[in-house]
Amino acid sequence: MNAIENIEQFNALVKGDKPVMLDFYADWCGPCRTLLPTVEKLADEYNDRVDIYKVNVDAQAQLAQHFKVRSIPALFFIKDGEVIDRAGGVLPENMLREKLDNLAEKAA
Repeated sequence: MNAIENIEQFNALVKGDKPVMLDFYADWCGPCRTLLPTVEKLADEYNDRVDIYKVNVDAQAQLAQHFKVRSIPALFFIKDGEVIDRAGGVLPENMLREKLDNLAEKAA
């Protein structure tokens, strides 16, 4: 799974044609570590329809502040540069899959 390394990479990503899901996390966050295997699995499954990136809130504090991330994990679903959905906490795989399907459909 890819990680956002800087604000320029983020800006280029959201200007692309593909919808994007951002997973804001921290290495020290237990719930984030719990969610990570599911997100990685879905990143592989959806890679032709949705770009899924993780964003370390410690390394990318400016981006976390831009999205007003107050707790992690925090997931943001973006299409055409606009946040169309968001979720927080450890989501079950079926719920996350539903959100990704909805995001992919809006992109079609």
